[in-house]
Amino acid sequence: MPVRLLTQSVMRWPDAAEVLREVSDWAERQGQVHPSLQRVAVFGSYGRGTAGVGSDLDLLLIDAAAEGPQHGRLLPWPLEQLPLCCDALVLTPVELDTLMASGQRMARELQRDARWIWQRVT
Repeated sequence: MPVRLLTQSVMRWPDAAEVLREVSDWAERQGQVHPSLQRVAVFGSYGRGTAGVGSDLDLLLIDAAAEGPQHGRLLPWPLEQLPLCCDALVLTPVELDTLMASGQRMARELQRDARWIWQRVT
């Protein structure tokens, strides 16, 4: 989300490194609250390293307890705490494995662009 500079009336878009730090911190907090969260990745422009002004955040959450339709899977996650508007996908580990083996376009994009930024340490 653009933030106003304190001494100017100009809006400043957060740089990619700042966004990734905040997403990493967010993921760490979510891992403490949700023991079933296994991994978090960004993909799309933030995964490729091409994000710029106006880029949204594409987030992949691997949650072993995820069930039901995608819109319901998003409810437990406070995406509004992230620094930018976010499109999120919540998959179980089995669903991720199935998707990645499918050869579908989404699988190819994730293989190419996913940048894992948090993983549960066991």
